[in-house]
Amino acid sequence: MPALPARLRAFLAVLVALFAAAFATPAIQAQDNPSGLPLPRFVTTRSHPINVRVGPGTRYEIAWNYTISGVPVEIIQEFDTWRKIRDVDGDEGWVHQSLLSGNRAGYATPLLANGEVQMHSGRSADAGVRARLAPGVRVSISECDGTWCNVSAGQPGERQAYSGWVQQAELWGVYADETFD
Repeated sequence: MPALPARLRAFLAVLVALFAAAFATPAIQAQDNPSGLPLPRFVTTRSHPINVRVGPGTRYEIAWNYTISGVPVEIIQEFDTWRKIRDVDGDEGWVHQSLLSGNRAGYATPLLANGEVQMHSGRSADAGVRARLAPGVRVSISECDGTWCNVSAGQPGERQAYSGWVQQAELWGVYADETFD
């Protein structure tokens, strides 16, 4: 069998390297995700105040801080014990993992401009309306079935706290078709 020309050998070497890199990607992704949990994912802030930094470490400048706990945020990246988060406004920054909780919360996000989110007594648009939530109202989320989420609004223990079912598409804090309980 005749020897391959140098240019063809070089081309084949690059092709093999690209092929190997394509199959090595899952291992690289696993290293980029120290927790082993899926990315992105929603969580809440655990305590207050929480400094959100421009980079993953205490030597990085503070971009802003949260003054209350239970704020829903989305983890979009991980580095060691630091989590890059995104808030409802799209702002991004880094927070230490110990300052985040797996509790779920979200914000009412009506599908119609100047609308409201209806909280129903059951998993159906035909179920009675328990409350009407203004855009941006924070809710605790206890369960989602891919279409409806069981939520509560108001401070826990208060007489004015409401609970019921909201269409999943009208919440920021859960993904489309996501299920959990």
